Amino acid sequence: MSAPSETVPPTPSSSSTVPPVAANKPPHVLIGGAGLAGLFLGILLERAGIPYEIFERSAEPRPLAFEQLGLLDELLSFSKPSFGVAMLTDKLKLIGKIVANCTDLIGYDRVLFARPELHDMLFKKIPKEKIHMSKKIVTLDQDQDGVTVTFDDNTTARGDILVGADGAHSAVRQHLYKTLEKESLLPKADTKDMSKGYISLLGTTSSLDPLKYPGVLEKDSEAFYMIGDKDTPYTWVTFTVPGNRICWNVVIQLGLSSTADEHASSSDWTNQDNKKMLDEIRHFKTPYGTMGDLFDVTDIEKVSKVYFEDKLFETWTHGRTVLIGDAAHMLLPSSGAGAVNAMQDAVLLANHIYDIKLTSVGNIKVALSDYKNERFEAIKDQYPQSHISAKLIFGHTLWERIIRYMVFNWLPKWLQHKQLLKDTAYRPQANFLPQAPKRGTMDTIPQNPSKHIQREKGEQETKKRAAVSAI
Repeated sequence: MSAPSETVPPTPSSSSTVPPVAANKPPHVLIGGAGLAGLFLGILLERAGIPYEIFERSAEPRPLAFEQLGLLDELLSFSKPSFGVAMLTDKLKLIGKIVANCTDLIGYDRVLFARPELHDMLFKKIPKEKIHMSKKIVTLDQDQDGVTVTFDDNTTARGDILVGADGAHSAVRQHLYKTLEKESLLPKADTKDMSKGYISLLGTTSSLDPLKYPGVLEKDSEAFYMIGDKDTPYTWVTFTVPGNRICWNVVIQLGLSSTADEHASSSDWTNQDNKKMLDEIRHFKTPYGTMGDLFDVTDIEKVSKVYFEDKLFETWTHGRTVLIGDAAHMLLPSSGAGAVNAMQDAVLLANHIYDIKLTSVGNIKVALSDYKNERFEAIKDQYPQSHISAKLIFGHTLWERIIRYMVFNWLPKWLQHKQLLKDTAYRPQANFLPQAPKRGTMDTIPQNPSKHIQREKGEQETKKRAAVSAI
């Protein structure tokens, strides 16, 4: 295994003109970002015996394969199953319901949880010595022999592969694209700005009194989407999680309200700014009283403000560097699509890194390219669906309201059912771990076989034939 990173001077790209000898050892992987994608990839590489380190720019942790990794039971401990969603007007009048009870077909319940708890669970699975906090990447340099990243504290780290898992505004992507643009290798589409359609504020209450909030005692999660009228470009969401708590989310559509647009243009992300924004919507009604009632029992320090951005980058990999999660693609939010896809990226990238037999720059380029080729179309296919889902849930234009009414009143249930099965048929697993048993009666989409495992089987067959010939 490779030694831990040391503080060394960056190696210039012209330092080696002779092709390096391929090393018969796993590549040393540097992961930029300790979000869901980076942490999940770290856990997978840990199980595969591949050396890695994670570098996170913040000073503190930020807020299928689970069964393979033995994490499913722990995930379920802070989750509740959800078999449907009720869509309500701002007056709490029923618009329609989405029923998602297909456990027999899919094999798993749809579960809801507070996302920071998932992040915390994954963070604790990474050995402490492999996570380095307060490490903001300021430059990267890759050559025939390896890749070097320099941090804002003037230290460096060197490895064989660099993974940009550092979110929508990825520093790894920005530095990589600057290099590609200088060399006229960056597609024009990748130079365009990301589109911002919505702002979201989200939080989780403290433990609530069941007498006042009886819904928190239900075994299944109560999930409600309240959609504002034509003069209120907001959608607010509530669902229950274990611990007698309620997760809430307020989403504002941009372009329809001067107040919302003012928040979007503001660079102030302080707790005071978030509180000011929450104070403007305290009167919004929910099945549990007003949103203000929920805000009052939520720690303002843990309220998050995020943009819903939309962008599918064409360039995911170059040389020894590869992008995963929001650094490579951002879908409009729909049933946790961002988190799900980030972790699926991690699974497939781990598979392709595991397939590298000899660690050479050529083999690394092939592995990273194979990862992108296997993953890109699956992501691309989800974009139309993510746009439709966002319009149904968060849209407030006249046309979006018409679409919402048609879907919830005219769309056949069998068609909703068909889309649900399509969304859950893609279930990549780690090739280097025992496969999770098939659950549910539906067929799943097959994934590419492991070159590593196929190679080992071929070598074993060759040895058997040689042994038989020697007799």
